[in-house]
Amino acid sequence: MNLLDRLRAEPRAAAIVLDVDGVLAPIVARPEDSLVPEETREALRDLVARYGLVAAVSGRTTADASRLIDVSGVQVAGTHGLELEPISPEWVRAMHRVADGVRWRVEDKRVTLTIHYREADDPDAAREELEVVAARARAAGLRARFGRMVLELLPPVDVHKGTAVRRLLERSGLSRALYAGDDTTDLDAFAAVAELELGVRVAIDSPEAPAELIAAADVVVTGTQELLELLKGL
Repeated sequence: MNLLDRLRAEPRAAAIVLDVDGVLAPIVARPEDSLVPEETREALRDLVARYGLVAAVSGRTTADASRLIDVSGVQVAGTHGLELEPISPEWVRAMHRVADGVRWRVEDKRVTLTIHYREADDPDAAREELEVVAARARAAGLRARFGRMVLELLPPVDVHKGTAVRRLLERSGLSRALYAGDDTTDLDAFAAVAELELGVRVAIDSPEAPAELIAAADVVVTGTQELLELLKGL
């Protein structure tokens, strides 16, 4: 019996935890244009009815991710779980100082900042410039990490998608879970799932998918449509 079959065998004892952008919603140039297809919402409703927990862990705020998913019963942990933690206003001010003058769009998520450079004329040159911004952030005591055409500035607290997944599972009393992600930030969630009695790590492959995510996955699918087929089969 493979990992997915074992998960299907006792759905009430298992969790389905999913990233949002690039997983439930196809990647688009501007995050505000993202859309979770109705067919995907229908699959989520079916999972909510059968599994012990269905949740989303997103870099978006909880409110924004919940609005985008729009499925009753799906628990959402936004901003990689940072919204659940007390964050000093001084760290927020430091992030804004570091990002001041950046010429790409800066998305303010209240406790983090995300700099989007997908629409840059020369993404490689933009990345080089943002490496300087990242170094400035780290020198100020902040955390800085790159994702799919974004640079995230974060407070120096040990919170990430892995800690969010652990908290969701602890609250639900579950030790079996599938997690699906498409970016570097999902590696922390993969590590959390790997600690479980039964964990299934699903990577969504694309030209932008990090090689380490693909290497760490138990199952690899190509794109959001293929992931949808996998969810419908659960």
